[in-house]
Amino acid sequence: MALSFLKRRTAALLCAVLVAGPAIAQDFSPRLFVNDRVITEYEVSQRIEFLKVLRSPGDLEEEALRGLIEDRLRQSEADRLDLTVTPEEVKTGMEEFAQRVNLTADELIAELAKLDIAAETFRDFVTAGLLWRQAVRARFAGLVPINENDVDLALEASTRRSALQVLVSELVIPVPEGEDGAAQLDLANTLTQSVSGEDAFAAAAQEYSAAPTASTGGRLDWMPLSNLPGPVGAAILALGPGQVSEPLVVPGAVVLFMLRDVAEDRSAPPVSVSVEWAEFLVPNDPVEIARIRGAADTCTDLYAQAKGLPADRITITTQPASEIPSDVALELSRLDPGESSVALQRSGFRRLLMLCGREVVREEPLTRDQVRERVIGQKVEGMSQAYLEELRSAAIIREP
Repeated sequence: MALSFLKRRTAALLCAVLVAGPAIAQDFSPRLFVNDRVITEYEVSQRIEFLKVLRSPGDLEEEALRGLIEDRLRQSEADRLDLTVTPEEVKTGMEEFAQRVNLTADELIAELAKLDIAAETFRDFVTAGLLWRQAVRARFAGLVPINENDVDLALEASTRRSALQVLVSELVIPVPEGEDGAAQLDLANTLTQSVSGEDAFAAAAQEYSAAPTASTGGRLDWMPLSNLPGPVGAAILALGPGQVSEPLVVPGAVVLFMLRDVAEDRSAPPVSVSVEWAEFLVPNDPVEIARIRGAADTCTDLYAQAKGLPADRITITTQPASEIPSDVALELSRLDPGESSVALQRSGFRRLLMLCGREVVREEPLTRDQVRERVIGQKVEGMSQAYLEELRSAAIIREP
């Protein structure tokens, strides 16, 4: 039902843009150079239109440039490592992406063509992601030991007839915009090694954490494990009471968790969760934020608050919990339907995140190989952003 809703919403958006959107001018003049690779004005305009279809919030030109720069860095690194993807792999990647809106790749390409978005724009977007996945694996997979016990634990967690709830504490170390997070990761590693027990973790959270829970020692209430992003849930399951997780890198922060307790109901079936959530970019003004939150009890109410604002200021998304960006997923995991968070920022705005609802869905059992790949992916996910920032720092990015 959630996917059908998303398909209808995406189709409606495509139709709206098709009616209102002018044809895209084909200006192939250079906009930026990333080392020896060029980004053209046409590519920027194409990416902006593609981001509109994806309902990306914020400054779309800024986001388009950032994404294209990162794609060039990914492609250059793949060339350096002599990595390639086959046409079949690209096709599979395009199908997987299109499935997010309950379309086939060909159906999505046909809809994009109506908006003058070239199939190559979609293909290049997917290809860069596939190459980057290979590059990250090539650099880190050998540094992340995976043994059969890791696979056993992950397989048990994904298939056993149990519903787990966890009681954890959090410590969120913010990474200022423009920094690579190395200093924050070093601090997090030091805390992981030196902090033991609830009292010590609470003291560290009060000193270092930027989360709203800092004043209470980072303590969170009981929550279903299924509410948490996959990498976070896997890290927490590996802990014993009082133990602190390895640092988890999310956009804009490095996060530590300490497990306090686990509750289990073995009569319950395994679950996966689909989450519907709203993001409303609001002014960084406490009075205005309080007014909006006071006037909105549901996600639908937020539309009234956004009346007259640009369409990209508010989005409502339905996704499997495992696919939600980790920083957003952490905020949503703490919320009940109708509750909101304003802890995150983007492009000078506060990101008002509201949980619309959660829906339990059933999944086919995973194979052992699939679980192994998932464990590896979870372990290297946090390392990939630092890898990309390293490439960006070494790159020469200039205007014509």
